[in-house]
Amino acid sequence: MSLFSSLQVSASGMAAQRTRAEMLVENMANTETTRTPEGGPYRRKDVVFASQLQASPFSATFQNEMSEGVTVTDVMQDTRAPELRYLPSHPDADANGYVAFPNMNPAEEMVNLMNAQRSYEGNVAAISAVKDMITNSIAIMK
Repeated sequence: MSLFSSLQVSASGMAAQRTRAEMLVENMANTETTRTPEGGPYRRKDVVFASQLQASPFSATFQNEMSEGVTVTDVMQDTRAPELRYLPSHPDADANGYVAFPNMNPAEEMVNLMNAQRSYEGNVAAISAVKDMITNSIAIMK
């Protein structure tokens, strides 16, 4: 794998983790949303990753080198039943006084967000290391 392919793989990882972080922040922002345009409470969303061949922009120069990166293939909605809370004075309460809230744990969402951040930072570190290698290679050739 060339240094340029490594940059492409890390960039794909950063893009995937950014999308994951966006979904996690959306989940956290909607932990108390009881009414959506689709009807019912907000449904937690999560991304699905898959490996994907990454063509380097320099692949023509480097003998059509291909490497595997990551991409977001789907955004899944949680299918679990909503959490019911007894709040008879709430405007979204049913006839029995129960309100359907999103079935999610804000602490779990925060841990997942921290994981996405660490993964993003790992890809940034990999890009930085490749950049340093390229810079040092150029300095040696002077």
